[in-house]
Amino acid sequence: MVKSDSYSIIEKRLAENVLILDGAMGTMIQSYKLEEQDYRGERFADWNSDLKGNNDLLSLTQPKIIKDIYTSYLAAGADIIETNTFNANYISMLDYHMEDLSYELNFESARLAREAADEFTQQNPDKPRFVAGAVGPTSRTCTISPDVNDPGFRNVHFDELVAAYTTAVDGLIKGGVDIILIETIFDTLNAKAAIYAVLDYFEKTGVRYPIMISGTITDASGRTLSGQTTEAFWNSISHAKPISVGLNCALGPKELRQYVEELSRIADTHVSAHPNAGLPNAFGEYDESPEEMLEEIQGWVDSGFLNIIGGCCGTSPEHIATFAKAFADATPRVIPVIEKACRLSGLEPFNIDGNSLFVNVGERTNVTGTRRCLNVLLKKGILIPRWMWHVNKWKTVPKSSTSTWTKACWIRRLPWSVFLSLSHQNQIFLAYLSCLILRNGRF
Repeated sequence: MVKSDSYSIIEKRLAENVLILDGAMGTMIQSYKLEEQDYRGERFADWNSDLKGNNDLLSLTQPKIIKDIYTSYLAAGADIIETNTFNANYISMLDYHMEDLSYELNFESARLAREAADEFTQQNPDKPRFVAGAVGPTSRTCTISPDVNDPGFRNVHFDELVAAYTTAVDGLIKGGVDIILIETIFDTLNAKAAIYAVLDYFEKTGVRYPIMISGTITDASGRTLSGQTTEAFWNSISHAKPISVGLNCALGPKELRQYVEELSRIADTHVSAHPNAGLPNAFGEYDESPEEMLEEIQGWVDSGFLNIIGGCCGTSPEHIATFAKAFADATPRVIPVIEKACRLSGLEPFNIDGNSLFVNVGERTNVTGTRRCLNVLLKKGILIPRWMWHVNKWKTVPKSSTSTWTKACWIRRLPWSVFLSLSHQNQIFLAYLSCLILRNGRF
């Protein structure tokens, strides 16, 4: 597999500078105060459902507006602009009955961004501009049930997510993006589906593009919506070998700082952040000015936390221009050397390294806990044939062994005093049989 044409250029720029990511797309679109007919355009004038709010559709119906937004962020100094494709996937488009437009939405948005980026690169070849194909989390979650009365119910499954993401990624790459940005991750399983789709696409095409991954810490609990801590999240997605990992949305700079610091400490790749302009006020608006955000983020850069900085909800070209000016000569974070270890996670991280003691891996199944369970296993031949095959390659259990085997099956319930009363030879024999049960008697 070969790397994409711009891969090495991006790596070089990351080693030299703190790169500037753009700001919010939705905030900018809202400033145009578009109405239903503006979203529809001529092509979708007779569409059978409301389209206002479908911002991704504007890449088709209002391409000039979308390109102007791209251009405004590039003029502000952004090194990387994101495509207008946060919800341009099959699953999210189901809300508007426009699922069949997924590929076209991604392709056209990427094409417009590519045009805008190339124009600025031609003006100043020493400051190349890059396009990141935005891949959002979709409007459904693979981990959490939408029905509180049915915790096991899911309205989307992993394979459906993979198919949706594959179509989106195909459109983005063919439209000309430099980077795939999997962002605003509130459910790590959704992100894993996106990662699977992206890596599978690379494998099939033979070309690997840089992957940026950005999660979302939803509140002061320090966890994603699906419950993972920052380190657990990193352990879950580090196998993708992203060019950067970061956090965005939900929180402002003050609230996000501790989690960016933690990510900077544990990640053996570049770190990004694009926080909101503070927390939303009573009207759902964001009030932090560029100067207020800079006051907090300056400390992140000075402390060596960051390689990429941008803005999310409520940020504008003015915020990005402030960051670009302040960090023009800033020293980027140096990627730390992280000791190799087995790094796992559930909701919490679970790392096994040289300092770890005994670790029991696997589930415990007490096959002798009830006579009903024991009888079922004996009847189905799950335990006995495997044990006898392991010991003497017998196909059946001789009647003379039945009594001994029964004792072995019940060893976990054998009182300690009774065990001690047995001869040393029988103690060893029963202990050996119990090990065989634990090793071979599971299903």
